[in-house]
Order: sequence, then structure tokens, then C-alpha cells
Amino acid sequence: MKTIKALIMCIQFFTSIPVPYEVPMDREHMERAIRVFPILGILQGIIYMFITFALLEWTPLSTVAVAFFLWLSWIIVTGGLHLDGWMDVSDSYFSFRNPEKRLEIMKDSRIGAFGVLSVLVLLSARFLFIYETISRMSLWTYPLILLIPLFGKIMMGVLLIKVKSAKADGLGAMFQQAASKGTLWLYPVYLIVLLGMILFIWPESFWGLASFIIGSSLFILIARKKIIRWFGGITGDVLGAAVEGGETLLWLILWLLPYVGLA
Repeated sequence: MKTIKALIMCIQFFTSIPVPYEVPMDREHMERAIRVFPILGILQGIIYMFITFALLEWTPLSTVAVAFFLWLSWIIVTGGLHLDGWMDVSDSYFSFRNPEKRLEIMKDSRIGAFGVLSVLVLLSARFLFIYETISRMSLWTYPLILLIPLFGKIMMGVLLIKVKSAKADGLGAMFQQAASKGTLWLYPVYLIVLLGMILFIWPESFWGLASFIIGSSLFILIARKKIIRWFGGITGDVLGAAVEGGETLLWLILWLLPYVGLA
């Protein structure tokens, strides 16, 4: 029951899906919420995979229309939460100030020119990757679409635990303080079980899965160093930006697979 409550907390915090149930904001539930980040990613992935399949197989919509509705569903399901973090972090980063000043800029509710430009580039790139992926759709592409938000939530959880907090308050600090050394032990279990099932059903997805693992691992390693250097540590906005950047990287990898002969 506590795990279900933790999942409800994740849905309430990280999606726009309304769940009229109040979960206690105590350390135990928040720690369990971090454990089930990947489950939230799987649920989101199922939604995106079903939307893609339904629109391609059951409607006469064009490829560009299917890509648009899949792109739009990602924005609607997440409620633009992480996009807000992406814009705040972009304004902060491109100020080229020291970490303390960058944290102050992130607190400003106003969006600057760099935030607007960066989100336009992100949204455009994501649409390009989705559109060309949809135009070359194969059966084994569906599970890779499912896995993108899963890996995104795993990256978020790992960075949350492994990177120090830049400030003592805020949502990121609350979750980090609730975590323990064993919080992440379930993440490899989720991956082994799910990737094993996918490989059993779609063995041709091997190179895609391997590319996702390598890409996610490199992203975590690089982001961990850069976050500390640029911002002095993790914040809620930085985590949101990391999720958007990490998931866009995975869409980029999925888009590139046919061009490098791995699909």
C-alpha cells in the first residue's frame, strides 16, 4: 500500500494526471517515491507507445500528424513541468555567472530570451526526432519509445541521489534528504527484468537497448560533473532540465540508429 501511495505521489508531482488522493509528505513516502521513479517512467512510456500504435493502426492520420500528437502528448502528460526547469536553467547557464548568481537567476519567475530560445530548440529537435522515427516505424521501435521515459526517470533518480544539493530548501532537497544509501537498489532490477522481456520478444531491438544504456550512462557521468561545476549542485529546476535533456538525447539516439546501420 505504501508503494502505491508513493507512486501516486510521483504522478501528482511529475505529471498533470489528476489523482484526488492525499499522500503524506513524510520521509518514508518520499524515499519510496524515488524508488518507483522508473515505474512512473514505464507508465508514461505505455501511454506514448499506445498513442503511437493507435494513431498509426486505427486512424488515417498522416505521419506528421501522428508525430505531432505524440509530441503533444508528452507535453500534456508532464504538464510542462520539466520544460519550466529547462528554461530556468538555460537562462541561468547562459548568464555565464558564478554558481551562486546562477542559482539566484533560477529563482526569478520571469523567462529570459535564452530560456525562450532554448525551449524552442528543444521542442523543435524533439519533434524532428519523433517525426523521422515514426516515418520509419518498425515493431521493435515501440518498446524503445516505452523505454525513453523509463531511462529519463532513472537518470533523474540517480542524479538526485549522487549529486549534492545546491541549496537546503526546495523540492529537490526534500527528496534528497529523504533518500538513503539503498534507495536505488531497485533500478537495476527494473532494467534487467524489462530489458530481458523486450529482448525475448524483439531480439532485433538489441542495438537500440545497448545504445540507450550507453547513452544514459554517459549522460549521467557528464551531467554529474557539469551540474556541480555550473550550479554547485542539484536543484529541482536542474533535475527537470536533466530529464528533458536526457530524454531528448535518447530520441536523438533512436533517430540516428538507421543512419549508422543499427536498425
